[in-house]
Amino acid sequence: MSSGGAHVTVLLEEAVNSLAIKKDGVYVDATFGRGGHSRRILEALGGNGHLVALDRDPQAIQAGSAIADPRFRLVHRAFGELAEAAAEAGVAAVDGVLFDVGVSSPQIDDGERGFSFRQDAPLDMRMDTTRGETAAEWLARAELKEITEVIRDYGEERFAFQVAKKVVSARVEQPIVTTGQFAALVREAVRTREPGQDPATRSFQALRIHINQELRQLEVALPQAFDLLKPGGRLVVIAFHSLEDRIVKNFMRAQSTADALPKGLPLRADQLPPPKMRLVGKAVKPSAAEVAANPRARSAVMRVAEKL
Repeated sequence: MSSGGAHVTVLLEEAVNSLAIKKDGVYVDATFGRGGHSRRILEALGGNGHLVALDRDPQAIQAGSAIADPRFRLVHRAFGELAEAAAEAGVAAVDGVLFDVGVSSPQIDDGERGFSFRQDAPLDMRMDTTRGETAAEWLARAELKEITEVIRDYGEERFAFQVAKKVVSARVEQPIVTTGQFAALVREAVRTREPGQDPATRSFQALRIHINQELRQLEVALPQAFDLLKPGGRLVVIAFHSLEDRIVKNFMRAQSTADALPKGLPLRADQLPPPKMRLVGKAVKPSAAEVAANPRARSAVMRVAEKL
């Protein structure tokens, strides 16, 4: 992420170092973005190493075409389709998988994508603009209860019902098709605001997460990453939202804990099924210097686990 139009990769060195790159290893960058992590991984790889990257955003795929490296393969898929992407690239097992989840700076800063309320633009919000329902289309058909649940659960917005009620009432008069329209409705419904935060922030986040099924994508991608990893392979995940980080933390914790067996079984400790992963270090956050240089990095949390 970045604070302006240029993309700045968060926790770049920390993430790539955590992969413990082998010169002849095979790696996956599951969230190519603008290629910051991919380029650094390629620098660390030797001539026989390989990197498969994937992204659902056509603009990211276009940006990746600038990397002319025989060791590199870029696949147009969401990271929830990690297994399919690896199969497309002819890869059966890898030494490391990296995720840098959430929305990217180019997506936010391009007003026409509809991710931000800073500019009035079509209310799209799709990370993959070649498929799926736009935010405007969803708001036009969703029921009051569904809109309330999405804004409450994904935006943690306490005025979710009031926002949903405004939307349902307003769309009777005219379709809600721009970011400006939606932001204005939210601002009318949210009665108190957090210092320094626009009242529309939480509702925009919730709508984006829902339209792109971001949490579901992460839930299905992590087991696929585990299956792809060779023993000793590393899983590195950078999350920017507490809901994402909770999914990552719970997955890694479950994989690094021995299976619980019913009490009373006549087994010694050394006969219990061993854990499938081990946690590597503690959660890592950006330094104060990185946050000062790139404010969008402030909420990032990186977690690392190794397959046993």
